[in-house]
Amino acid sequence: MKHQVTENEEGMRLRDVLRQSMGMSYTAMKSAKWDGRILVNQLPRTVNQPVHAGEWIEVPDKEALPMYSLTPCYRPVSIAYEDDDLWIIDKPAPLASQSSERQSDDTLENMLYAHLGCPADFIYRPVNRLDKGTSGLMVVAKTAHAQYRLQRLLHTDEFRRTYLAVTEGIPKMPQGIIDAPIAKEDAASIKRVIDPAGKLSVTRYQVLESDGRRSLIRLQLETGRTHQIRVHLAYLGCPVCGDFLYGQELPELPGRFALHSEEVLLHHPITGEWLTIKSPLPAELRQLLAPTHL
Repeated sequence: MKHQVTENEEGMRLRDVLRQSMGMSYTAMKSAKWDGRILVNQLPRTVNQPVHAGEWIEVPDKEALPMYSLTPCYRPVSIAYEDDDLWIIDKPAPLASQSSERQSDDTLENMLYAHLGCPADFIYRPVNRLDKGTSGLMVVAKTAHAQYRLQRLLHTDEFRRTYLAVTEGIPKMPQGIIDAPIAKEDAASIKRVIDPAGKLSVTRYQVLESDGRRSLIRLQLETGRTHQIRVHLAYLGCPVCGDFLYGQELPELPGRFALHSEEVLLHHPITGEWLTIKSPLPAELRQLLAPTHL
């Protein structure tokens, strides 16, 4: 993370530039301070000292490597967008987003690790995650600072994600807002349920087309609960096609279900640029609707 002090920042305390102009969290600043990683013109400086226009502030990343070992996966990575701070990756399905002790073979993390040449200091920084059975756009940060800034934008007007789902059945209303709290079914289960005591969960939806038995629906998350779209569509009586957990598995969709991350609208927190990246609905999901409606 680097920043050149501007004329307007002349004489400000270093800590204020770190927090206000560079968007560094208090915890990250404290950690960097104790590690001696806060540099001005490549020399350590205490955070209470003033800075001057033209000086370069640098805070090198220091993060813990993952506890599990990474196995490179040499499948091609579909990169929809890339710059110095982030990737927007078009994830296929079925594919786990992240590795773990239980999931250590084919994952997006291992694919990206192989794509970069298996660097010893590789750290995977997903900003948002997609279920193994969900395809589409997913944002991965290149630095800890970018990840922190991006995660603060999640579920705001500066970071919008839109999904497409093919569902069994047709919602009664062609568009609307699903406002239904979600909780874990029980402590041992991965399944979520609608529960008045659960966490606030809001999804906007619009029916794009229907063939009389299935629907193509566009959805936007206002909150980010685990399985939120899948739970909310099942609550409407229109579960996602192929969803083994909240509907019925389909042989046409081995290992996946008909949910796709279609669009990312992002106000880049580092460059200030507005990005709109899209990914079309995969052919195997379009084929679930009758041909006359494709």
